[in-house]
Amino acid sequence: MSVLRQPLLLLSRSDAVRRLVSTMPVSSGIVRSYVPGETTDAAVATSAELVDGGLKVTLDFLGEDTTDLAQADATVEAYVELLAQLSARGLARHAEVSVKLSAIGQALERSERGTGHQVALENARRICRAARNAGTTVTLDMEDHTTTDSTLAVLRDLRKDFPETGAVLQAYLHRTEADCRELAHEGSRVRLCKGAYDEPEEVAYQSRLDVDTAYVRCLKILLAGQGYPMIATHDPRMVEIASSLASRYGRERGTYEFQMLYGIRPEEQRRLAGAGETVRVYLPYGGEWYGYLMRRLAERPQNLTFFLRSLISKS
Repeated sequence: MSVLRQPLLLLSRSDAVRRLVSTMPVSSGIVRSYVPGETTDAAVATSAELVDGGLKVTLDFLGEDTTDLAQADATVEAYVELLAQLSARGLARHAEVSVKLSAIGQALERSERGTGHQVALENARRICRAARNAGTTVTLDMEDHTTTDSTLAVLRDLRKDFPETGAVLQAYLHRTEADCRELAHEGSRVRLCKGAYDEPEEVAYQSRLDVDTAYVRCLKILLAGQGYPMIATHDPRMVEIASSLASRYGRERGTYEFQMLYGIRPEEQRRLAGAGETVRVYLPYGGEWYGYLMRRLAERPQNLTFFLRSLISKS
């Protein structure tokens, strides 16, 4: 599947292909498998279903690399509306939000409100305030390695007033073990994922074995620390290893959680929750679903084959 990674990334930027895909009955079914809808109402309704099933949720209003200040502000408004609806539905104890800083200003050049970093921090503060008022939390998503320092700097500033703000670390980056040590303190929520960006070998491990080994090393640091690890993986071996490490380090259930994407291994999500584990589902929604869909298809060969056959027959 690595051979298809670059073509899929190129397709993800094609408006023409997006328009074609969005009209295909097969693709609409595939979209619903990974993205429950484009509206806040759809996202909240799906969240309620997952919570009723014993799961927790983190919601991501899709979008990234925003270079328009008005669009960044519109994304903030979408999160504020979402948080208000979660609170009104009594879901806030079980549902938080995940925010990409590049969607709320990080990628902007200097504007009347300052640099992209300053705009993103200002907007993130507003979302964190709305989340606290709703009775829930925010996690800052991590993007490619060029934004890591900026994202962690925003996190440090946010945690002065909102210490509950969650971080995300990507195990495939060479730097991440050191970042884990720095963030494995009491009260610190850290989501550990393997990493999904096409990073150069100078900054990231390239082989699956090296990435898996790095993931386990980072898991050990987080589970041995005083923070709250959020173990983001669909890999059955990593789930088993994480459970074993949690037991080794005397972790009680509820002092860490597993996280998985909406639509991926739902039976395993329910199994873990039924066994008493805390399981949180990463739930994306919104109009910018196309790029997200293409990344998910690249990870699921059987869906990609089905999708491409349908695309060829349509064209």
